[in-house]
Amino acid sequence: MRLLTCIVALFLSGPVLAGEPSGCLTPEEQEQGFVCLFDGTSLENWQGDTKGYVIEDGVLVCKPGGNLYTKKEYADFIFRFEFKLTPNANNGVGIRTPMGCDAAYCGMEIQILDDSGERYENLQPYQYHGSIYGVVPAKRGHLKPVGEWNSEEIYCKGRHVKVTLNGVVIVDANLDEVEPMDHRDHPGLKREKGYIGFLGHGTRVEFRNIRIKELTP
Repeated sequence: MRLLTCIVALFLSGPVLAGEPSGCLTPEEQEQGFVCLFDGTSLENWQGDTKGYVIEDGVLVCKPGGNLYTKKEYADFIFRFEFKLTPNANNGVGIRTPMGCDAAYCGMEIQILDDSGERYENLQPYQYHGSIYGVVPAKRGHLKPVGEWNSEEIYCKGRHVKVTLNGVVIVDANLDEVEPMDHRDHPGLKREKGYIGFLGHGTRVEFRNIRIKELTP
């Protein structure tokens, strides 16, 4: 009976085809060379605060979490992910950053923020969601309401950094043409390679469908 049950289950589930896209990638993304960094089951591609980020129902949750970095360093890439904010949520994406330092300065930090949060009413323009923190302000008004899923893409090639939120380009910067708006030293603007990381600030943020494509120079 046990053997028959297994055979029936295998028949009902259908074949697993070689090259079939994972749940993280669309067929187009698989063809384009994207890879999943988080498949909803493990943090095998990540290092750092693996205790402060937990997996709940296939979703990566900063709870409240510190800094979670990729195990691999990246230079030029397209990084895509979806995120859901809670009221007054604050996080960030570190790019081309070393570990063990403030990514906003030793690398670059793309801000993740509940722009509608009451505690953030009086921030500087370069502190709101999508901004290259301290350096380039993002266009506002393109976040979905708190509790809904947003999609974001960070394109980084050479000196070009572009952030697209829910299909709208909110940052498009040439790093050779920008000056820090916070009047602080940002040596990370000159880095050519580093880790990608989620930078927790003590609030809950959910992430899913995290994928990346490395770009050739």
